[in-house]
Amino acid sequence: MEQTARFISRPRRIEELRDFGIGMLRPYQIVSTVCLGGIDYENFVTDMLADRAFLENIGGCGEEGGLVRCLCVCRPGRESILVLPDGTGHVALAALA
Repeated sequence: MEQTARFISRPRRIEELRDFGIGMLRPYQIVSTVCLGGIDYENFVTDMLADRAFLENIGGCGEEGGLVRCLCVCRPGRESILVLPDGTGHVALAALA
């Protein structure tokens, strides 16, 4: 079964991802996972537009034929976020996993 998520272009905060009235439902495939510690995760979800070194040069991410090949950013016990990096350390698209 194909997995889908509601992707939003360049969200600033995790709260934007929880608004199911916006974004486009798209199929996705996770190509890599990054688990962050507590402070790093909280910093990421409160300002996803900041430059992040862990989003640079992620191989295999991209869009092909409507499929979003993305990175899963996680922290145990918290929501995981699907991220399509733009290649320069920024979030191009994001969704809740």
